[in-house]
Amino acid sequence: MPGEHISLVRTAILDEEGFIKARFNARFSARFSGTRPTDGDMRWRRVEIRPVLVKKKRHLQFSYFDAKQDITKNYIGDVVVEKLDELLTLPFKSIYIQTVEGDIQVQVKKSGKVFIRRHKPSGKRGKYVLEHDRRKELLLPDGEPDPFLRTIGLTTAEGRVKARAQAKFRQVNEFLKFTLETGVFDEVEKPLHIVDCGSGSAYLTFAVYHYLVDKLGLQVKLTGVDDNEELIRKTEGMVEELGWKDVAFTVSRIMDFEPADPVDAVITLHACDTATDEALAKGVVWGSRLIVSVPCCHHHLQQQMTRSTIPSQLAPLARQNILKERMGDILTDSFRVLILQSMGYRTDVIEFISTEHTSKNLMIRAVRSAQDRNPEALCEYREMKDFWQVKPYLEGLLEEELHENGF
Repeated sequence: MPGEHISLVRTAILDEEGFIKARFNARFSARFSGTRPTDGDMRWRRVEIRPVLVKKKRHLQFSYFDAKQDITKNYIGDVVVEKLDELLTLPFKSIYIQTVEGDIQVQVKKSGKVFIRRHKPSGKRGKYVLEHDRRKELLLPDGEPDPFLRTIGLTTAEGRVKARAQAKFRQVNEFLKFTLETGVFDEVEKPLHIVDCGSGSAYLTFAVYHYLVDKLGLQVKLTGVDDNEELIRKTEGMVEELGWKDVAFTVSRIMDFEPADPVDAVITLHACDTATDEALAKGVVWGSRLIVSVPCCHHHLQQQMTRSTIPSQLAPLARQNILKERMGDILTDSFRVLILQSMGYRTDVIEFISTEHTSKNLMIRAVRSAQDRNPEALCEYREMKDFWQVKPYLEGLLEEELHENGF
């Protein structure tokens, strides 16, 4: 990654007094593409660096993430410089460095052009306290006063998480982590526009807005869409209390809503049954760079399965209602993933929170790629649809777009 920015990155990370943490994001990720990496691909989709104390000596901890695992190593002395220089030879698309004096964002375009942006400090000023084997680092930590977390009822005025709010607090941080790690928000060239379809109480989407605006200093416009006017009035009151700008809500069905500005990210959380499909379809039609969905209820396909002929090999699963219901859930989300992939989105499904907190804990993440269509995903979709003798609701919403892509 040649260029003068290498010196800037190197100096910031090697500054023992000011460096807090850094994140390197790869341009492409096998985890999102659904394919195996080739020899020419970047091995690491993400690398994170932070200082730690090991036996009372300062080390730099390098955490390497690929599609299946993460490897963490602690280095000291000249080895730190060697390992850092190795990273700086790799074609990462973006680097984000947090220091006590301010944050640095480096973005490298495919053309090789480099953009460097500086932001106000998102961490505490002053000497950074090091710990090893400390509690898992959170984007919105416990113990630091935060107006947003206090307003949604998770923390006290002193910043301590309330006992009854521990599960919700973890959910907020996990959702935020898995949304940000897609890297979409690292490529900021204009104010971002996020649309929350079926916004409800909106606290998870609010967490994304809060982090991007209040922690990273980015310009973000947030639009919430819901047909429940009472819920919208409640969330508008929270926005007013927080003094947030560029946040607006619309009372509307998802399919009836049309944004005034281009949409960068669509978020839909626990939208019941086909409302999830409506949000996914809108994200595709709007050309959203990121679609994040936590589906809820899958009745539409399950009803079709009741009327269709179940293959004899799978008949035992259909005899037990709970197994049939879960099979319908898995099939619905599998069809959704294949449709998104066929429309040119790198898509994966993850468990973003433990089933201890909610059974509806799967997250579908879709990042728009440069590829307009994915014939392999479309072929798999056809075969699975024919096998189960069903028509997913999302297909009907995107019939025109799928036809243009060869369906």
